Amino acid sequence: MALITTKEMFKKAYEGGYAIGAFNISDLEQLQGVLEGAKAKNSYVMIQASKSAIQYAGPHTLVEMVKAASDEIGVDVALHLDHGPNFETVKSCIDAGFTSVMIDGSHFDFEENVRVTKEVVDYAHERGVVVEAELGVLAGVEDEVSSDVHKYTDPDEAVEFVERTGVDSLAIAIGTSHGAFKFKGEAELKFDILEEIQNRLPEFPIVLHGASAVDQESVATCNEFGGNIAGAKGVPVDMLRKASSMAVCKINMDTDLRLAMTAAIRKYLAENPSQFDPRKYLGAGKDAIQAVVESKIDNVLGSENSIN
Repeated sequence: MALITTKEMFKKAYEGGYAIGAFNISDLEQLQGVLEGAKAKNSYVMIQASKSAIQYAGPHTLVEMVKAASDEIGVDVALHLDHGPNFETVKSCIDAGFTSVMIDGSHFDFEENVRVTKEVVDYAHERGVVVEAELGVLAGVEDEVSSDVHKYTDPDEAVEFVERTGVDSLAIAIGTSHGAFKFKGEAELKFDILEEIQNRLPEFPIVLHGASAVDQESVATCNEFGGNIAGAKGVPVDMLRKASSMAVCKINMDTDLRLAMTAAIRKYLAENPSQFDPRKYLGAGKDAIQAVVESKIDNVLGSENSIN
């Protein structure tokens, strides 16, 4: 098996009315859980790592770990840099062997975002690597990415941005947010913005960040076994499935995996107080991640049997 780019999987996703799950990892158990879930559902997935995850594990370690797991489990996968903050970080990941990268210039003004993104696109495309960019700002906190404000994506700017940069996919802001605390009131996504961008950029892959559903069972289990996660609230599954049926070809999922793994480990250690073998409690976390991935493929992404 091999590390692949997203070009073919996104093309199939757009035509088939489903999305590819992009799952954040930073260790072996998370990686194995995601790939075992993908294998069980015969589904494409993306493995992605943030800057902090790369600092934690090391870029070359991550690349070789994903390659080995892909071979052993038997599933092709794209390895993606999530929220690359600058050209230097993106370049280092491309040089290490990532097959997909994101340059996040959303904190810049429009012209600077265009400039930085175009620089990355030129470098990446020369090396066969695909590029995701972001336009608009998501509120919330996740790793080193944070914002107190939300700025919806302007469809006019989206069209101009794609044309000027040559980017391969675009993350847009329609109401999702980073982290486990996404909505204070009722959830609302601006599907009119997504629809307009879809109409004006036909067959172009759109990305949703901050799209974890924040499973309440995982939250409850964490809290039951010593956690303190109050008020966590995610994006309703029906909204994510609707987005998947439109132009959204990639949905990022990080918080759901963290919650599931933490809940499983907390529960295992509480119920097995004499156990100190990391393989036991980390294995419970890995199994929980696999279950989440399979559920997302079935109920959110719609990508089962996308590998053929």
